[in-house]
Amino acid sequence: FADVDLAVEAVAEDLEIKQQLFQALDKVCKPGAVLATTTSSLPVVACARATSRPQDVIGMHFFNPAPAMKLVEVVRTVLTAEDVHATVREVCGRIKKHAVDCGDRAGFIVNALLFPYLNNAIKMVQEHYASLDDIDAAMKLGGGYPMGPFELLDVVGLDVSLAIEKVLHREFRDPGLAPAPLLEHLVAAGCLGRKTGRGFREYARR
Repeated sequence: FADVDLAVEAVAEDLEIKQQLFQALDKVCKPGAVLATTTSSLPVVACARATSRPQDVIGMHFFNPAPAMKLVEVVRTVLTAEDVHATVREVCGRIKKHAVDCGDRAGFIVNALLFPYLNNAIKMVQEHYASLDDIDAAMKLGGGYPMGPFELLDVVGLDVSLAIEKVLHREFRDPGLAPAPLLEHLVAAGCLGRKTGRGFREYARR
């Protein structure tokens, strides 16, 4: 890492783990190297403050699957230097990604809008308002979404989704953002989506 100009971390969505990694990167990366986090919901400034160079820390939130998805949310903190922001925007262009700027707020742009929608879909099923198949069909055929909410949740991972829901609820203190109990129940049961073979639906094991 001593010669890299940009280090991008993509470890588990756990603030303590990320802060420990940023402390380590701070020690091994050269002065002026950009340190980026791919967090989808955690405060970037908390990673920055774990280093002695918070001005060099920025968010680069890629979307899953990263090779196919064109968007990167570029997240500046109040401490991020302008040249660091410019460098990351340039890197995004070179790797054929569309960069959008956003502030260091829980969920950034996409997840702050997406996860309340997903949570409400879960509540509809939980309250027997509609079936998950009908909700997925309605949002694809009527809403123009490429995937229904339950298809998407199973791809993202129910554990990851629950972690994001908890961050949004804690940040905005909106009772309506409290994670649906059904989501919490499935995660507790180890049903995390496609990666475990079962989430809201069952999948054939490879």
